[in-house]
Formats: sequence, C-alpha cells, structure tokens
Amino acid sequence: MSLLVLLAIVLLIIAGHQLLRIIELSRGLKKTKEWQVSDTDNNMMGKAMMLFGVLFFAFFFWQVNRWMDRSLPPAASEHGAKIDTLWDANMWLITIVFLLTNTFLFWFAYKYRGNSQNKAVYYPHNNKLEMLWTVVPAVALAFIIIFGLKYWGEIMGNSTEKDKVVIELYAKQFDWTARYTGKDGQLGETDFRQISGGNSVGLDTTDTFGYDDILVKNEFHIPVGKEIEFKMRSRDVIHSAYMPHFRAQMNCVPGMITTFKFKPTKTTAAMRQDPYVIKMMAGINKQRELEGKEPVQFDYLLLCNKICGSSHYNMQMNIIVDEETDYNAWIAKQKAVKTVADKK
Repeated sequence: MSLLVLLAIVLLIIAGHQLLRIIELSRGLKKTKEWQVSDTDNNMMGKAMMLFGVLFFAFFFWQVNRWMDRSLPPAASEHGAKIDTLWDANMWLITIVFLLTNTFLFWFAYKYRGNSQNKAVYYPHNNKLEMLWTVVPAVALAFIIIFGLKYWGEIMGNSTEKDKVVIELYAKQFDWTARYTGKDGQLGETDFRQISGGNSVGLDTTDTFGYDDILVKNEFHIPVGKEIEFKMRSRDVIHSAYMPHFRAQMNCVPGMITTFKFKPTKTTAAMRQDPYVIKMMAGINKQRELEGKEPVQFDYLLLCNKICGSSHYNMQMNIIVDEETDYNAWIAKQKAVKTVADKK
C-alpha cells in the first residue's frame, strides 16, 4: 500500500512537470510577451473590480442588518443617553465617509483602467484640493472632539447632589467587592497592610468611620433616579470597572482611588420589559438551549475591561437597580462590618 502511494506521488510530480513544460512552450507561440498587459486584460479586471465593489457593499449592508440587534440596549443612565447620541453621530459620519470613499475607489479603478491609447497626465499639485481634504476632515474632527470634551466635562464634573449614594468598588484577581457607607454616610479609611482573610479589602480597623460600612459580593444594588458615586481601588493589577449598560468605565489602579458617577434611569425590572431586551434575551436563550444550558434573564453587569490575568473573562458582578423603597429595604437587611466581626 505504501509503495502504491509513493508511486502515485511520483507520477503526480511528473505530470505536473510536463504540464508546466506545455504552458512554457505555448507562451513561445504568442506574439506578445507574457508580462505585457493587453486592453482586454485591463477591461476584464476593471469589470471584475466593479463586480467586487457591488459584492463588497452588499456584504457591508448584510453585516449591519445581521448584527444590529446584537448591540447594547438603550443606555440606562442620564449621561449614557448623551454618549449614545455622540456615538450615533460618529457612526453616521463614518458610514457616509466609508460609502463615499469606497464608491469613488471602485469607480475610479474602473474608469481609469489601463488603456494603450491613453496617457497618464502629470498632475503634481493642486492647492484647492489640498485645502479641501485638509479642512473638511479637520472640521469634522473638531465637531467630534468639542462635543466629546463637553460631555466628558459634564460627566466628570464635581457632584452637586447631597443625597447621593457612595459605593466603593474594590477589584482584585479575580472578583469584585462593593462597599457601602453606613449611617454616618462616610467610608472608612483603608490600609493595605491590614489585608487578611477576614479583612479582604484592607479596612483600617482603627478608623471608627468604617465600623458601619457594608461589604457585599456577587451582586450590589443601587436606587434608580439617584446619583451614584463610585470610588474605585485595586489590590494587585490595573483592572477596569466597566458597566456597559450605563456607558460607564474607569480604571482601578493600585495605590490610588479613581472615581466615576452616574444616575441610573431604568430599574432592572423595567429594562427586562424593554422590547429590544426581550428580543435580545430570546436570541441568547435560544443559543443557550442549543448548547444544553439553562435560560437566563437580563441583568446589569459590572465587568473588568482590562486583561488582568487568566480568569479575567470571569470577573463580573451583577448590578440590581431598584426603586428607592426597594433599595432602602435591601440595604437595611445588610450587616455592617463591625456587626459581622463581633459575631465572629
């Protein structure tokens, strides 16, 4: 059997060699050199380029239609609506420029295809064209940058809310801990030297302001319609607190405290009733059913958006947005740090 396979390979190599010899001999019979491109070749390639352009645009619009319903649902925060507006403006601008430039690209490739009767025109410089393709992009970029800076200034400006909710997000490989202020409305100080099995976030045990702080894992709750101010820390490497449904993201950097604030506008229950979310979750659960997995329901998520290690993909925490009365009832059930320590 091995001998027959070897023989077949040898015969295939010989046949290939002979075919190449025939091709080489046939080239000698042509009146033109093989490297010379004829008008027929240019016409064929020009038409092929136009056909490719049509298929290219068809594929683009198919992609938009196919994946549009896999994007994030509407923003669930006040500033998120502004970010979505800026995002939509960017996407429309980019799409229009993309369609125009590629239309000209394919059309010019066809119109100015090689022709033995034409000569190229030497056209080294044109001041008007230079100004046109410099000024127009500059104006467009200025529009994007100015509105981006305006929104960023509004988002990151100093808080004026008196009854805001302050929550610390503590990141470490590979989980999150949320810490709430207690009745005193103030987070206790921290000291990394006091991190231990019973003090995972490094609370300063000498600071009495931290005795009524509340630590939660797995999920944390926030009230709708109230400003939430996050203070973020990291134990080990740079993590990134990413809450995509609220259009919020901020790095958690070891050795410093970073902040971000937003005001949620939709409760978890309300978002689950959103038509887009219902359709999105139906598609997700259909795929999970094919994989033999249990169906899931929509939840807001806190994710890590930095590649922080081998279990980075699994570093997430559910966020529950409640009506204020439900939030107050939930927070009243949570145990303070000092109470938990006393019981131990």
